[in-house]
Amino acid sequence: MIPTLAGRVQTRLFVTATVGVVLTALLTPLLPMSFGDAFLVLAAVAVVGVGWELLYHLLMQFRWDKDWPTLFGLLTAVPEGLLMWWLLDQGLVPGVDGPVPFWAFAVMFGVVWIGQWLFVNGPMRVLFVQWRLRGGRLI
Repeated sequence: MIPTLAGRVQTRLFVTATVGVVLTALLTPLLPMSFGDAFLVLAAVAVVGVGWELLYHLLMQFRWDKDWPTLFGLLTAVPEGLLMWWLLDQGLVPGVDGPVPFWAFAVMFGVVWIGQWLFVNGPMRVLFVQWRLRGGRLI
């Protein structure tokens, strides 16, 4: 199954709204940031992530099979995380009250990203069989 652009966007938003929300809620009490700031950062990651999907889709058009190897999907966390940290550091994430320490952002982003990646590459393939057959679309 090769995910379609619509399927990639739907999957990203669904997994962020489920797995991402749960992991953020569990992790935030351990970090020096408020729940409000943590969920605003998660929402910003979701919004910026849709833009990343457009870029990834463009880049995939140069691959012969029009798809990423699974490891590439995991490694995309690096540029996405760096961009999100830069946006956060520059004060470009609306609503975030104060400075967020880099280590707190890195822990939250890393745990949420890996949790979502593991979910998509494991349980989601079992729980949503039609998702796999419909190019990653949920709707």
